[in-house]
Amino acid sequence: MKNIYLTIPVLATVFLLGAYGCKKKEPTLKMDTSPAKKEDPLKNKGIGPVKQVTLGSLDPKSAARGKKIFETKCLACHKFKEKVVGPPLADVTKRRSPEWIMNLMVNTNEMVQKDPIVKGMIAVYMTKMTFQDVSRKEARDILEYFRQKDGVQ
Repeated sequence: MKNIYLTIPVLATVFLLGAYGCKKKEPTLKMDTSPAKKEDPLKNKGIGPVKQVTLGSLDPKSAARGKKIFETKCLACHKFKEKVVGPPLADVTKRRSPEWIMNLMVNTNEMVQKDPIVKGMIAVYMTKMTFQDVSRKEARDILEYFRQKDGVQ
């Protein structure tokens, strides 16, 4: 009986030492400690047909058309001051270039797949923007509505 009391701790020690010795070593990952280059989101024009947008003073008629289009195609997922499905849109014209905003509306699928800003938003909001068949003219009207909401004169 005394031999069993001595044998069990010895076997347990041998087992633990053997298990520890067989443990696979994790590969060492090299960390990139260089400062990350962050692109200015206002310089990102997005991916799509909209290459240049010239902004002037606010066009109230275009903004009114944009509001109607927004309420029909966008309001189910977006509000201005709160998250619904997608991100809140307050001050979007101060955070993104007009070209980027319009390209996201007219070239949604490619922007979702390739644009780094959109990919980052998908990681946060856990949903992809769906294509709403917005024309370039409609996108420009919606942009004017966004500018109006953001207080552009």
